Amino acid sequence: MNRDSNKYTILFASVMVILVAVVLSIVHVSLKGIQQKNADVDKMSQILRSININTKGTESERKFKELIPDMYMIDLDGNIIPDSQQDAFNADLKVEMDKPRNERRYPVYVASLDGKILYILALRGSGLWGAMWGYIAVHEDGNTVYGADFDHESETPGLGAEVAHDWFSDEFVGKELYKGGVFKSIAIVKPGKSVSDRDYVDGISGGTITSHGIDNMLYNTLEGYSKFLENLKKN
Repeated sequence: MNRDSNKYTILFASVMVILVAVVLSIVHVSLKGIQQKNADVDKMSQILRSININTKGTESERKFKELIPDMYMIDLDGNIIPDSQQDAFNADLKVEMDKPRNERRYPVYVASLDGKILYILALRGSGLWGAMWGYIAVHEDGNTVYGADFDHESETPGLGAEVAHDWFSDEFVGKELYKGGVFKSIAIVKPGKSVSDRDYVDGISGGTITSHGIDNMLYNTLEGYSKFLENLKKN
C-alpha cells in the first residue's frame, strides 16, 4: 500500500485510535480497584476526622475498623434497617436526597471512643460552585455535637473553601441540635450576629453563599435523622 496515499493515512490513524482506546480501557479497568480503594480510605479518614481522629492511608483503615464497630442504614422513622452495614458504608447521600422524602435512607456510623458511644451522621448539600458534604458526630443523648468535618467540591480558595478547615468545624463542638425538645439544627450566622432560638456558629467572612449552603445542608440532612435522634434521647 502506498504510504503517501490518503487511504493509508486514514487507515493508520484509525488503527492508532483503536489501539490507544484499547490501552486506555485496559489501564482504566486495572486501576479501578485502586481508585475505589483510595476513595474508600479517603471516606474513612473524613468520618474519623468528625471524631477528631486524624489519619492517612492504611492507618485510616486500621483506625476505622478499630473505632467504628458498627454502621447501618435507617429509615425516616429512625428504624434501623437490618443487614445494612455494607449499604451504610457505600451510601451515596446525594442519591438518597434526590429520592421522594419517604423513600430516603440515611447512613449511621457508630463510634466507640474513650468509653463513649458516638453516632456519626452524613451530610450533603450545595455551596456556591458545587457540592458540599461532611459528617457530624453526636453524643448518646442524640443532641450534643461531639465533632464535625466538612469538605467541598469547588468553593473559592480563601473564602468558601474555609469550610474544610479545622477552625470552622471546631465551632460545632458542644452545640445542641434540639432546643426545648424541638429539632432546630445549628444556624450559620454572619460573624458578629446571633439568633435566639437555636445554637449557632459564625459563618465564613466573604463566603456568604457557602455559609447559607452549610446552614441548609445541616437542616435539610439532619432533619431526616431527627426521629433517630429522638429515639436516642428517649433511650
